[in-house]
Amino acid sequence: MPRFSVIVPAYKVQAYLSECLDSVLGQSYSDLELIAVNDCSPDACGELIDAYAARDARVKAVHLTENQGLGPARNAGTARATGDYLVFLDSDDTLAPDALRAMADRIKETGDPDVLVYDYARAYWDGREIRNQVTAPMTERGPAPFRLADRPELLRVLMVAWNKACRREFVQHHGFTFPPGYYEDTPWTFPVLMAAESIATLDRVCVRYRQRRQGNILGTTSRRHFDIFAQYDRVFAYVGERPQLAGWRPELFRRMIDHYVTVYTRRDRLPRASRAEFLRGARAHYRLHRDPGKVLPPRSRLRHLLVRHGMHRTFGALRLAAAVRRTAPKPAARLARALGAAALRLHYRVQLCLPLRADRALFGVRGDRGHGGDPGALEEAFRAHAPHIRTAWTVRPGHADAVPPGGPRPLRRASAAYWTALARSKYLVHNGEFDPALRKRRGQILVQTREGTPLGCAGLDLQDRPAAARDTDFAALMRGVDQWDYVLSGNRHSTLTWERVWPGRYTTLEYGHPRNDLFQRATSADVTRLRASLGVPAGSVAILYAPAHRDHRRVQRPVLDLERVLRRLGPRFVVLARSLPGQEGSLGSGARIIDVGAHPSVESLCLASDVLLTDYSSLMFDYADLDRPIVVHTEDWEAVQAARGTYFDLRAFPPGAVARTEDELIDIFATGHWRGSRSSQLRAAFRERFCPWDDGRAAERVVRHLLAGRAEGLPEVVPLAGRRPVPSAAAASGRSPLATVPQPSGPLPVTGGR
Repeated sequence: MPRFSVIVPAYKVQAYLSECLDSVLGQSYSDLELIAVNDCSPDACGELIDAYAARDARVKAVHLTENQGLGPARNAGTARATGDYLVFLDSDDTLAPDALRAMADRIKETGDPDVLVYDYARAYWDGREIRNQVTAPMTERGPAPFRLADRPELLRVLMVAWNKACRREFVQHHGFTFPPGYYEDTPWTFPVLMAAESIATLDRVCVRYRQRRQGNILGTTSRRHFDIFAQYDRVFAYVGERPQLAGWRPELFRRMIDHYVTVYTRRDRLPRASRAEFLRGARAHYRLHRDPGKVLPPRSRLRHLLVRHGMHRTFGALRLAAAVRRTAPKPAARLARALGAAALRLHYRVQLCLPLRADRALFGVRGDRGHGGDPGALEEAFRAHAPHIRTAWTVRPGHADAVPPGGPRPLRRASAAYWTALARSKYLVHNGEFDPALRKRRGQILVQTREGTPLGCAGLDLQDRPAAARDTDFAALMRGVDQWDYVLSGNRHSTLTWERVWPGRYTTLEYGHPRNDLFQRATSADVTRLRASLGVPAGSVAILYAPAHRDHRRVQRPVLDLERVLRRLGPRFVVLARSLPGQEGSLGSGARIIDVGAHPSVESLCLASDVLLTDYSSLMFDYADLDRPIVVHTEDWEAVQAARGTYFDLRAFPPGAVARTEDELIDIFATGHWRGSRSSQLRAAFRERFCPWDDGRAAERVVRHLLAGRAEGLPEVVPLAGRRPVPSAAAASGRSPLATVPQPSGPLPVTGGR
């Protein structure tokens, strides 16, 4: 018996059917059967289905003798299904890579729920993919599985069959079937969710919902859209036969009216002559199914009022007025903004005509959140080695206090002082870009520091990776590259990568990462002070957890259960959780999980910790400078590879121990493998490759090169063997951090690098 029965009805989709079937048969999770139903299609769908059935024993071909429509075709496939779970897929849509594996894992994790609801993305004909905008109900946080009453907002998700996996025995027990006609999903999905004793969600795009230019059934102008009335009659009949579901009537009523308004207002659905008739039908259903005792939300009242009274002409007038209101500018505010922007542009043009100031340098970092990173280290080096140069720092409004006292002058973006500095400073230093409107002048020196050593693909390598590139304008990026004079690099790998993916006429300064100079200058007293400021208990082992952004996920949910990990490891361990933006507070709670996501200095967090735990964050390359243990968690390596890609196999050349599961991770810490001899050997090889220049004088070398315009006379590089980075608190104490850690039972997995 297979785990999944994937049911694909086909009718006049010969152009898309092969892509749909390939997306199912090519899944990394192969415990499935594919039931392809030819709904008496007049094109080549039947032949294609037979060809697939002949090639792959998992394909069951079903041929209907007459065209019955999508609902009955799904019923025909369901009747032949033998899998544990039913997955419905329309024949012009596709399953995302690894979707079934993710479903299977989530089903197992949540104890075989009756229904698993997963997410989707709209795939447009021009190549754009946009994820479903209603993502909050898809969260995997909270109890799982649950019932609909525990999360009623799930009804706001698109009510279709193809974003749910239903347990086959549950469907058979309740006798759920699809009715004929348009909108056949409606009387299926509402009853399924209301009847389910257990529901789980999967916060992942599993289906690519094709948005055709033409030919979509629901986008066809026809009186068949009147079928929606009968479908909602079926929904309310189901509720009426079950008194225990009466509490759902108000929500179903609101959903029904909103659905009617959607059909009525879409110009491509109803024939023009039948629009008033449709609204009369909606008015009749309003009166039939309305629950007079419930108060409507304010946003719904006008729509419901218009449907209730069948105001066809008023509806049209209001739609026209709303369109005008959306497109009409707000004169005063718009005019004020336009005048202000024009004044600043004029000011900038005037400043561009004035002489450059050789004693000025302007610095900034991506996001303008404060003083730090490589630009921050270079700014400090300018003040130390070139005190005659006055420095300034770009900040967002309200963040001027992030600039250290006695340091650079803070300049708020969109201020006249900022544009003056941008136009007349000789040195411009940034790890992203100052402004798209920057017009680099002859004599200006623009230093691009980047943001560390690349593991994931970047620059032009993202052109074929839309999940990671998103809406990147590569032509605009290359125009920015043309303005760079120098690019910083910490190693030969970065140099070769940057020069290929950011091709330009700049000079690469392979001198190390200035921000990591701190690691060679810090003292044990600095480490003690930083740990105390973060609230790290004395004598504990501090794990800095720094997960990477997942391009294949819109919602950056936690990958590890940190609370479970700490329970298994015992009281000696604490976690400094560096949450991603939007993840605040989601990595766990408790006295031993300290959320440091808002901490302004990641270098300080590195110094305060005893070991780095990460997955694909480039922080591992910086942390290796400290010569402290690093543990890498690569559970979703394949998904990361598919979404962004990497420049080398981290599992084959890791900076320390490698965990492929959460249990392996616990074993690595519990057995001491995280700081064992094998981990030390891996880290030594990693440092030799990626940390050749980070000896504490990288910023000085860069500044002296910029001032002199040449590489001669720079400080000699201290070899790795001669460097003495400050030890961690655990290493300096000389005490074993494993004294109270319970040892796991059973065989240990192989966790070292290959």
